[in-house]
Amino acid sequence: MAWAVPLFLGLMGIEYLVAKKTGKNYFGFSSSVSNINVGIAERLLDTFTVGIFYFIYDYLHTHFGVFNIRSSVLLWVALLILTDFIWYWYHRWAHEVNVLWGAHVVHHQSEDFNYTVSARITVFQAFFRMCFWSVLPVIGFPPAMIISVQLLHGIYPFFIHTRTIGKLGILEYILVTPSHHRVHHASNEKYLDKNYGDVFIIWDKLFGTFVEEEEEPEYGLTKPLDSHSFLWQHFHFLLEIAYTLKQTSGFRARWKVIFGKPDNIDPTIRAKLEERYLFRSTAEAGSHKLQQYVVWQVGTILLVLFLFLLFEHYVPAFVQVCVTLAIFLTLINSGAIMEQRRWVFFLEYARLLVTFAALFYIWPHPVLLLVFALVQLPFFLYRSSIERRYLRLVYGRPA
Repeated sequence: MAWAVPLFLGLMGIEYLVAKKTGKNYFGFSSSVSNINVGIAERLLDTFTVGIFYFIYDYLHTHFGVFNIRSSVLLWVALLILTDFIWYWYHRWAHEVNVLWGAHVVHHQSEDFNYTVSARITVFQAFFRMCFWSVLPVIGFPPAMIISVQLLHGIYPFFIHTRTIGKLGILEYILVTPSHHRVHHASNEKYLDKNYGDVFIIWDKLFGTFVEEEEEPEYGLTKPLDSHSFLWQHFHFLLEIAYTLKQTSGFRARWKVIFGKPDNIDPTIRAKLEERYLFRSTAEAGSHKLQQYVVWQVGTILLVLFLFLLFEHYVPAFVQVCVTLAIFLTLINSGAIMEQRRWVFFLEYARLLVTFAALFYIWPHPVLLLVFALVQLPFFLYRSSIERRYLRLVYGRPA
């Protein structure tokens, strides 16, 4: 898991260079940062959830397994095909059932389409996928086989999130290709809710959801999110469901809100929620100083994530919690400095506090407390002045 971080970042960099060399503008700064931030959160939480998923599979296999399936080449192939078949139905229902769409919508928010979009997977989506795949240990497939195939199954989709690869000849009839997946991410009316396959395209052709790429797709949601806030990206549709439930009476109507189609949610609700919860800044998100600061933050937490995944077995539990909190505060912060600038100062302070807590746990020495006090003293004495100077530094102008 640790070495996947530099590997995928390297492939993203290669795609960026190829696109730049061919004069294609496939990468937006804010979109790419948002995509990577979502991926950082998912990769971090995978550290804690993969073991839980394995335990669930093992419990189901031990207590409810119908067959005692042994490892063989044919059974590995059968498991891959069955895994992809279940994925197709999970993916299709994730577009057709509101509560599932609330977890999956994050993957479709980007208006760019490149390798960074493949990172837009949330832990909520991973949980729902696990629920669907839980039929596999009940059939009798051992947990180790299931997890191994899922790792392979999860790597392939990375390579189909690109606009730099055209159609692939005969493979278009068998596998999900970049061309097929561009259609899936498109917001064009003719492309909506098509090409759900993850590895094999045969399911879409079999169940009538296949469309071939013709005109250039437009990417993102049919109603663009227009926000790079880490929290808003994850929870906006769940808030829309909750708000709709609050305004709905009757069991059948409420059931339809939760398990009905996303089209049944009033599109004007998002505007009301944005006005209430999404505090936008008038600062220019594209300023050079701001971009430098965001790049520095994202680069730092990518390094921290890599080291954390590499040495997680040697990191005490309390420090793991602190590292997790610090990373999430940074992810929220990188969106806040572009859209909710008053959050920046307090998130920086919280992140510093968490960092010192972890350091003090490792090295409980009075000198560390003294350093912390010296760093924080100006905050208590000159809060307003520091805040103004800080915001001027980030935005390049007075706040």
